[in-house]
Amino acid sequence: MTLYCGIDLHSNNHVVVVIDEQDQKIFEKRLTNELRETLQALAPFTEQLSGIAVESTFNWYWLVDGLMDAGYPVMLVNTAAVKKYDGLKHADDQHDAFWLAHLMRLNILPTGYIYPKEDRGTRDLLRLRQKLVQQRTSLVLSGKSHFERLTGKAASGAILQRPSAMDIYLPKLDDPAHRLRLESQLQLIHTLTLHIDRVEQEVFNTVKHNPTFDYLQTVPGIGKILGLTITLETGDIRRFPAVGDYVSYCRCVAATQTSNGKKKAEGNRKNGNRYLGWAYIEAAAHALPNCDSAKRFYDRKKAKSNGAVAMKALAHKLARASYFVVRDQVPFDEVKLFG
Repeated sequence: MTLYCGIDLHSNNHVVVVIDEQDQKIFEKRLTNELRETLQALAPFTEQLSGIAVESTFNWYWLVDGLMDAGYPVMLVNTAAVKKYDGLKHADDQHDAFWLAHLMRLNILPTGYIYPKEDRGTRDLLRLRQKLVQQRTSLVLSGKSHFERLTGKAASGAILQRPSAMDIYLPKLDDPAHRLRLESQLQLIHTLTLHIDRVEQEVFNTVKHNPTFDYLQTVPGIGKILGLTITLETGDIRRFPAVGDYVSYCRCVAATQTSNGKKKAEGNRKNGNRYLGWAYIEAAAHALPNCDSAKRFYDRKKAKSNGAVAMKALAHKLARASYFVVRDQVPFDEVKLFG
């Protein structure tokens, strides 16, 4: 008898439901988030389980990794794509777990990609870098505004990020409270810069021997940081059957729905990887002053629409080019992309 398991995961507990081929519940229990308890609960069904469906919540790492290490076939559920029966009058965690197992039994369970455990830490470390950079930028802008408001003189954002900023700007403020505020901001900026540099070096040391990283840097607009981002966020390119699947995952396609030639809706813009979406927009911006073909393409698109649409179109182009660069492990060919 083949069995199917669904797990509804929460921050401090999870509900496990096991069903058979007739959708009859064989096992149902709420467990604390302890891997040992989960493995003990599933042990009687190990030989018969076709798979285990786990919700892709914020805390799925420990459960999915633990189940896979124990030899279970695990599916990571794309919760945004799971549809429930609209006529339900009651639903709870037990029903949600059952529904996942039911969809698996019918072979219509929408699943996501389980990023390899051995590379996940490096990818997440680079994601942290983006947050640190955003925090530093916020502090730089705040400090710049604070200084200019008090003195009427411009402050350089680049200088504010240097250790010498203390000696340059603090003596120009008379009020101790204002000096302390700016000093606190400058110290935080300096600390963030140290950690950003450390994170960049750690990630670079891990990825620098990956040939994909080298090939991506032949694409216009893609340098060290964007190359690291695209390499780690893309992962195994073979998980995308076609270039269109990859470009959609990078949020580089329009999210519109039409009927009879008329626009009916616009949604799903956030479906996909936001880090790749950011990376290709950044690459497009950097490509404009450095690649004549990219500039001509952008100008043609801009003349027909506007700058934002043209930039998105160029990002789309670069994402398509990167797909083939990564898939075929070849340098970028400007002629093939822009004709």
